[in-house]
Amino acid sequence: MEKNIFILGLLVIVSACKTSDVVEQKPVAVSESDFTIAFGSCNKHDEVNPLWDDVLATNPNIWIWGGDNIYADTDDMEELRGVYEAQNNVPGYKTLRQTVPVIGTWDDHDYGLNDGGVEFKAKKESEQEFLDFMGVAKDSPRRTREGVYAVHNYSLPEGKIKVLVLDTRYFRTALTPSTTKERRVQPNVYGEGTILGEQQWKWLTEELTNSDADFNILVSSVQYLSNKHGFEGWGNFPHEVDKLKRLLKESKAKGAMILSGDRHISEFSVDNVNGIEYPLIDFTSSGLTHTYTGFSGEENPYRVGEVIFVKSFGVLDFNFKTKIVNFKMIGDNGKVLEQLRQKY
Repeated sequence: MEKNIFILGLLVIVSACKTSDVVEQKPVAVSESDFTIAFGSCNKHDEVNPLWDDVLATNPNIWIWGGDNIYADTDDMEELRGVYEAQNNVPGYKTLRQTVPVIGTWDDHDYGLNDGGVEFKAKKESEQEFLDFMGVAKDSPRRTREGVYAVHNYSLPEGKIKVLVLDTRYFRTALTPSTTKERRVQPNVYGEGTILGEQQWKWLTEELTNSDADFNILVSSVQYLSNKHGFEGWGNFPHEVDKLKRLLKESKAKGAMILSGDRHISEFSVDNVNGIEYPLIDFTSSGLTHTYTGFSGEENPYRVGEVIFVKSFGVLDFNFKTKIVNFKMIGDNGKVLEQLRQKY
């Protein structure tokens, strides 16, 4: 299959998808990885996931759940627990979690309420079931804190990586229904509502401001940059989008990037934010067991490369010496569907 290279400054995208335009450039050399992250979202325990062996083949240092890790949509904790247990017993995933540390966040279908937010009445109970699924110790401070947001620090001889797992459900206030049939929701009035809530914003500000990591990875279950599709996303709270951009600028956090899911498609979105010395990348990887196979196009002013709508997961390879991160969408049998390399 023809490979196309898209050049955007220091950012390089190699796509396995066919397009009519090919930009002839010398490819950036692939760098060796000092640390590898694999992540994915939108996973049904009772549908075949052909990717677990491919995830293991990338030899990741960690696996990150990006949300919709199971599909339960229930306030019955016994039922929710049963679905989590079934997922833990899926052979491929069972091998993965016995081999690789697992962290992550939830989205609406494992939270318990489709498109749900602060109003979900069983959220405290659901949080405990989620923490059980993630293997969080019973005496962890996370057990008494509202919301599943968390920080994970990884120190290597070569450098440091900070993973900031966000919770876009527990505190998220009401969405605004769309006034048109083409979209489900529309942006709130600027300044109204929140996606992270006061306490999580305070925590995130402290973590980024005090970070000495070479790379800071923010995990959001919903897309951050893509804002025209009319579904859930940060774009429905435009003031919170701006707030995060200001925080990234003022904190001077190095190598910040966003991993997202939810949409049943995979794509790269990139924004050149004034005051941030590197492009801000939102890497959406979705889904693992089911995808938007009927995808026929949608507007995303930040998209680079092509939209992938076959089953896939995401991989990030970090090289501390070159400061290059290689972002890859990987399908069944280890096929690289699209990749992007960025120097920080």
